[in-house]
Amino acid sequence: MSNQKKNEYVAVGGQALMEGIMMRGPKGMAVSLRLPDGTIETQMKDFVSIRKKYKFFNIPILRGIVSFVESMISGYKLLMESAEKTAMDDMQAENESKLDKWISDHFGPKMMAVIGFISAVLGIGISFLLFMYLPSLLFDLTNKYLAHGAIEMWRAVFEGVVRVIIFITYMALVARMKDIRRVYMYHGAEHKTIFCFEHGKELTVDNIREEKRFHPRCGTSFIFVTIILSILISSVVSIAFPALTANRLVWMATKILMLPVIMGVGFEFIQLAGKYPNKFTRLLSAPGLLMQRITTVEPTDDIIEVAIEAMKGALTGEVPAKENKPEETETPDVPASEE
Repeated sequence: MSNQKKNEYVAVGGQALMEGIMMRGPKGMAVSLRLPDGTIETQMKDFVSIRKKYKFFNIPILRGIVSFVESMISGYKLLMESAEKTAMDDMQAENESKLDKWISDHFGPKMMAVIGFISAVLGIGISFLLFMYLPSLLFDLTNKYLAHGAIEMWRAVFEGVVRVIIFITYMALVARMKDIRRVYMYHGAEHKTIFCFEHGKELTVDNIREEKRFHPRCGTSFIFVTIILSILISSVVSIAFPALTANRLVWMATKILMLPVIMGVGFEFIQLAGKYPNKFTRLLSAPGLLMQRITTVEPTDDIIEVAIEAMKGALTGEVPAKENKPEETETPDVPASEE
């Protein structure tokens, strides 16, 4: 399959799923999953961004906020769908807990939706405590008992560094889980496949295997850029309006209100970094690229095959045709070959 010429910019992105990959390209969104029987299932998903329906939502900064919200919603749905499709029924039955059975008996087919909702609420709550409340609390304690109020002007930097430490620690611990490591392998395959396309190479396992797995437009890089921007903007705000930092709840509310703007600016930077790589964008992208050494893992060939299927679907808008194989005939006198 021939691609565009090298350096011709075409917006292509993706997301790693449970035993699968979502790719979004010029012709649509494709999801490819490796099913328990070993086959690859590819589906085209109907997704039209509100940015295409209303030009207002496509203006700089605002489009970044819209894209983030849409990615969170669609990404979460696809992640839950992939987990449900790729889970083996016998393993589910074997590992089903009493709580799972109770939820299944009372909610039936809506079980995954209920579990997903509870997980989302808990995830938001834990994220708020870890990345908003805890850094602010630690600064107040340090400033009061160790520095005796002498480091107030460094509040934003202190809190930003704490967030980075928490984020890196969390991701490193999660990476030790077997299932998450598989997701990180699909994440690596997603990046390598996008690079292969952007470099104008044919989408083959051999070509993709040679590509790097660290991509500047990754969500991991986006998070780091957002943290850096939050440190800079919060520092300016805290110095200009010191009264806002006097109360921890007021300061946290202020940071939450600033977050959409920070994400919008971060989105614009990530897009520029991917479209116009230079020394400046590489320098600011470096922390995120280093973090991808944790959030991506070198994929195996079977995982790369899934990424290829998803990419082809995103580029053509159609489910990739399966290779024609000769029909199997009964040959009882010839033993089956072993792999």
